[in-house]
Amino acid sequence: MTKLEEQIEDYLRYIQLERGLSNNTVLAYRQDLLEFLTYLTENEFKTWPTQATDIDAFLAYEKDQGKASSSISRLISSLRKFYQWMARQNIQKLNPMIEIDPPKKERHLPVALSVNEMERLLEQPDVDTKLGIRDRAMLETLYATGMRVSELTNLTEDNIHLDLKLIRVLGKGSKERLVPISDLALKWLETYNEKVRDELILKSGKYNDYVFLNGRGGKLTRQAVWQLIKKYCLLAQIDKDVTPHTLRHTFATHLLENGADLRVVQEILGHSDISTTQIYTNLTQKHIIEVYRQTHPRN
Repeated sequence: MTKLEEQIEDYLRYIQLERGLSNNTVLAYRQDLLEFLTYLTENEFKTWPTQATDIDAFLAYEKDQGKASSSISRLISSLRKFYQWMARQNIQKLNPMIEIDPPKKERHLPVALSVNEMERLLEQPDVDTKLGIRDRAMLETLYATGMRVSELTNLTEDNIHLDLKLIRVLGKGSKERLVPISDLALKWLETYNEKVRDELILKSGKYNDYVFLNGRGGKLTRQAVWQLIKKYCLLAQIDKDVTPHTLRHTFATHLLENGADLRVVQEILGHSDISTTQIYTNLTQKHIIEVYRQTHPRN
């Protein structure tokens, strides 16, 4: 075992025994540090690099090998902590990691359903059944308001203002916002309230103020909502990767595609920073290009 390998093993023993890190975390550090050591050996380094340019060369090599930004970030974090430990142990005082910045996080475009896919999804619940009516009302509400699933499951009866066609939503950080809701979604909410909700409460024998209830009359959980959405996506033959935010993304994308102002969408979604909302403009730009190609006579 070389001296550099021994130092890595000493560090791994330290983080496991003295800092109490889990086996999985220690294995991750081991993988990162041995990867670094392999690179150094192949490039004939005899000691740990002290120049930031050498670290940058290693990170560039890893990126060329196809490493994702998240993996590069983890490598940087592992090396930073390792160099800090070496400085405390008087193994090496010069720390090149102080000059290394983590890579910018990649922002993946959210998946959104097309209008046709959304319509197919909405039609999947069997509205001849009580729970089918509840599920249709739930899907219509999500698509009509763009609210988060956690906001939907925490929605209470006094949050819905039928006369004003508004819903009061309690968002992140307990911030309240008023969100408009469509006539169609309101119709399904009223149908659910009249035909289903009271029966579910009677079944539980205990009143609660939450709008959407499970089959036993208790509060519907976030996990249950997304299991239902996955089920209905399967029935609708939607093969996109539907995540907990897909209907929220779809809501925002469809509004912007139809000419909604970005600031208005920001307010409805409850984003504190407009840059969070601007990610949807990339999706609508794609839509604009597709429409142009389909409709321009010279294409």
